[in-house]
Amino acid sequence: MRALFLGLTLFFTLTLSAQEQVDGPAIEFTSQVVDYGEIERGSDGIRSFEFTNTGNQPLVISKVYSSCGCTIPKKPEAPIAPGEKGEIQVKYDTNRVGPIRKTITVNSNAEGTPIVSLKIKGTVL
Repeated sequence: MRALFLGLTLFFTLTLSAQEQVDGPAIEFTSQVVDYGEIERGSDGIRSFEFTNTGNQPLVISKVYSSCGCTIPKKPEAPIAPGEKGEIQVKYDTNRVGPIRKTITVNSNAEGTPIVSLKIKGTVL
């Protein structure tokens, strides 16, 4: 009886794990928010969003754009192989004093999440 229970438990565990795997490219960000904190006017406004292709096919970032002209995103040009890491670089114009609350939209060929919204926040003093 115990062996049957263990066998069924193992079967269902493996079945659920197989269903969670993505067939195709998949994008997983380390964090979807970059917090600049308090930074000085005119300081370095470049930050990065790191991600991994957790799928089993190459990930292509087709377009990255921001909610305003004060934020310039830069996408990887080459496809990201399965298991590999990549980054989306963002440059905020730190000559604009005040709060930072911007959205960066990422379009890719990722299965399930082809569009991802990233956020930057902080305050320029």
